[in-house]
Amino acid sequence: MLEKSLAGLSALLICAAARAGELHPIVEVQNGYLFGATADGKWMKAEQAAKGLKAEITYRIYGLTQSFGEAKGDKPKPSEEDVCLDNFVVSLSSNPDKGAVALAAPWNALPRKPQVIDPTQKVYVDAVRDFLKTKLIEQPKVKIENILRVDLDGDGEEEVLISATNYFQKDEGAPMRSPAGSYSIVLLRRVVSGKVETQLVEGEFHPKAYVRKEDSFDAPNALQSDRCTRS
Repeated sequence: MLEKSLAGLSALLICAAARAGELHPIVEVQNGYLFGATADGKWMKAEQAAKGLKAEITYRIYGLTQSFGEAKGDKPKPSEEDVCLDNFVVSLSSNPDKGAVALAAPWNALPRKPQVIDPTQKVYVDAVRDFLKTKLIEQPKVKIENILRVDLDGDGEEEVLISATNYFQKDEGAPMRSPAGSYSIVLLRRVVSGKVETQLVEGEFHPKAYVRKEDSFDAPNALQSDRCTRS
């Protein structure tokens, strides 16, 4: 399923600003996947949101650190991909290469610019390793894709988002089968009651190799802090 990391993080930014009675959808720019929407200050899943959305909705397109203007979106349609039949897709009139999400709302969803920081910093490598061990991956090979530092909730305290994926292959994306010790996670590091905590936003953990079963399909996800994809 294409949801999770970005949808959850986007909801943190838009739920508080949603006006009663309005529907504010979020779309993944590159593939057009509808994550869902907010209505009356609450999160609405894609299937339900699609029923209330019409064509020619104006979306604002955002990347990790900047806005890319506006685009028109068609009415959501069921995905035509065999492995994603339960997803809905919105065709956008513009999809910049660095665009991540499209949001139909009147407010600025990027009020504070994230800072991209060095993914090799020991404190974050150690944090990811320690977290993976709690998920029964005994000797994790840490492979951090990116780290973002940003004040998510506007309280003056910056949070850190960490994306880490290792499926033990050279090319990007997710394989058809998950090797032993592989994983894909998005972690949130923030101060809670004066102490730094590492919290899971979304993740997949594969301590053991996938064993194919008859008529089964279990392609893993590759999760990122700006989007998530499935092979």
